[in-house]
Amino acid sequence: MCRTGDEPERTELGDDTGTDAAFTALLEDSAEDLYESAPCGYLSTLMDGTIAKINATLLDWLSLKREAVVGRARFADLLTVGGKLYHETHFAPLLRMQGELRGIALEMKGADGRRLPVMVSSVVKHSGDGDPLLIRTTVFDASDRRAYEQELLRRRQEAERARAEAERARAEAEEARRQAETDRERLADSLAVLQQSLVPSSLPAVPGLEAAVHYHTASPDRLGGDFYDLFALGDGRWAFFLGDVCGKGPQAASLTSLTRYTLRAAALHDPEPAAALTTLNAVLQERYAASGDPRYCTVIFGVVQPDADQNRCTVRLASGGHPPALVMRADGRADYLRTPGGLLVGVLPAAPFSTAETILAAGDTLLLYTDGLTEARTGPTRENLFGDEALHAFATRHAPATPSGMITALTGLLESFGDGLDDDTALLALGVPALPVTDRRR
Repeated sequence: MCRTGDEPERTELGDDTGTDAAFTALLEDSAEDLYESAPCGYLSTLMDGTIAKINATLLDWLSLKREAVVGRARFADLLTVGGKLYHETHFAPLLRMQGELRGIALEMKGADGRRLPVMVSSVVKHSGDGDPLLIRTTVFDASDRRAYEQELLRRRQEAERARAEAERARAEAEEARRQAETDRERLADSLAVLQQSLVPSSLPAVPGLEAAVHYHTASPDRLGGDFYDLFALGDGRWAFFLGDVCGKGPQAASLTSLTRYTLRAAALHDPEPAAALTTLNAVLQERYAASGDPRYCTVIFGVVQPDADQNRCTVRLASGGHPPALVMRADGRADYLRTPGGLLVGVLPAAPFSTAETILAAGDTLLLYTDGLTEARTGPTRENLFGDEALHAFATRHAPATPSGMITALTGLLESFGDGLDDDTALLALGVPALPVTDRRR
């Protein structure tokens, strides 16, 4: 069907009409209802703060009756003690000066004593002549905001306490670390002093003989058990020994001290090497075996008698379970000086010891060492021991060598072992100085 131009256009209202009617009904609230039931508190006060009007919302929040408030109370009376002081000293004076204040945090008190955190905004209403007439105040419930702020404050305080605890713990740990370092240094110094008391501070000068020594301590925190000495016997003879006691620490130090002084005393009484070891064995048996806590050591004891006229010296050795001495000759040979027999000193009540003898000519060097050298771990995995054969090959490569030269070479070898050298090591070298070239031609 065609529509003529004179026909009015038909519009379908339908749902739109119903929607408009619903919105119209919602907006038919009176101004009084909007004031009384607003989602925030409203009140109007005279300039002295007397409440002239207050809405039902604020009365409900504070559990107050209108007749008990209007014309009878002031705005400050609705505040807590702290809020009242702030109102009198800051809020009211600033409001009179500026005519407006917004977003001020206060606390109001309810009839039941409950505190209500609020945000207050006030505006002064003036007459046409500019005279202040009354104060209009809007109050917003800030309970959720206050709870949120308090939670933030609590979390911040907890974080600050945790940070303070962490700082205190860090400071205590640092102090403990410094104290531990100080104690470790003090202990290391004490152990170094005690260790030095167990070995001679220096070797004596022996006419016609050169001597050199080196002592490596595996750990600065533990007393070593290796020992050595060189001392005069009289009549041109000199005694020397080198050994290793069982164990580490104070007990080993006690055994080392007993061993050294026993050998010195025994040598002065009977300079025969086997006799000195026999005496030491008896002392260790008497001191330790009877108590059920036997202690033992390995030691090699010798007596050297230089012959300056012949540029040589005679050496007599006895060994108690100790690695054999190594002799490097002036002609470049290197050989072990085997000492038959010789049990660990202190293990059995009666231990047989035998004596070996050799002549050191000009340019020859005798090397004594503890097993820290031959038992050093080598190789990429540190599973192999350096061993006697490697030491013999090393000595052969360096022969002939003076005592100081050999000790220097062995010191470098020990350093090359790195963490493979985990035991104390003592080295003692004795040798006859080589003849000058002119003397050799004669």
